[in-house]
Amino acid sequence: MAELKVGIIGCGGHAQGHFAMIKGESRMKLVAIAEIDEDRRNRAKAEHQPEFAFRDYREMLDKMDLDVVYVVTMPGHLLPIVLECLGRDVHTSVEKSPGMNVDETRQMLEAAHKSKGKAIVSVNRRYKPEVLAVRKLLQERGGAVQVAANYHKPPSGLIRPGRREVAPPEIVCDAIHHVDLLRWMAGRTPTEAANATEVYAHSWHGAREGTPRHNAIIAFDNGCHGTMMSHYGVGGRIQTSEVHAEDMSAYLDLTSTPKITLYLDGKLCEEPLDLDAVGGPGFNETRHFADCILNDTMPWSPLEEFVNTMELCEAIERGHQGKLVIA
Repeated sequence: MAELKVGIIGCGGHAQGHFAMIKGESRMKLVAIAEIDEDRRNRAKAEHQPEFAFRDYREMLDKMDLDVVYVVTMPGHLLPIVLECLGRDVHTSVEKSPGMNVDETRQMLEAAHKSKGKAIVSVNRRYKPEVLAVRKLLQERGGAVQVAANYHKPPSGLIRPGRREVAPPEIVCDAIHHVDLLRWMAGRTPTEAANATEVYAHSWHGAREGTPRHNAIIAFDNGCHGTMMSHYGVGGRIQTSEVHAEDMSAYLDLTSTPKITLYLDGKLCEEPLDLDAVGGPGFNETRHFADCILNDTMPWSPLEEFVNTMELCEAIERGHQGKLVIA
């Protein structure tokens, strides 16, 4: 039986995954949506059948007694909406990136500290069962010694005329998925990520619109090291990672359905990953958030974490060289 009444603010493309996860979570019930665009609002009403639909999210918050709100807008619109939800003590899921820059993330974090509601940042890589199963194996062998991530795409349409005020650079609002994945896989405990202490980045732009390119070498506070490549305007959408620990290597293809190649003790491992040990094949961020709300525990991707991830993204974007100090 559903225990948590849910609203969604923003019904564009990114919201569709949230609609599906909420539908699959028996402890949640979609009650209301808020969407300023009439066509998207009507389409969401027809496809997902919320009880109520609003144009203005403030009207939805005024009229509905909601337990959880998913804020799924472009980064440039997030800050006032997230502050409003947390100010009303509503549990809030924040779309990545959590704001246009780290200063906006810090403002959200300050609001979260004052709120009775919990806040989670929507980075689904942290919650993929295959990622969690590989991470568990890494930690059983003392933690990762090296992590790597590749995030490549065709030319980006994110930062184009008319959208610059609502989208930060691609490494912040898009490739953040794999910047954050590096921190998560480098972490040595089940619930914590590693923090970057040094960054040596090279960032440049291709000749065409929407082709930013980034290479980075990263040192973490627990001795693990990482490398990151993110190139737009190359062959296609490719999202991969590799991780290495003592007598263990895993290669993760996260481009679509996750595919994992695992080596243990010098041999290719033919056994499937133990997904049941990390929540099962259906585990996702929405199930985790429901667990946290109902059991009063901290999400694995809170705003505290994303001050660090946003700082690392911005350091890569500006081509930082040397020690990274996060205030």
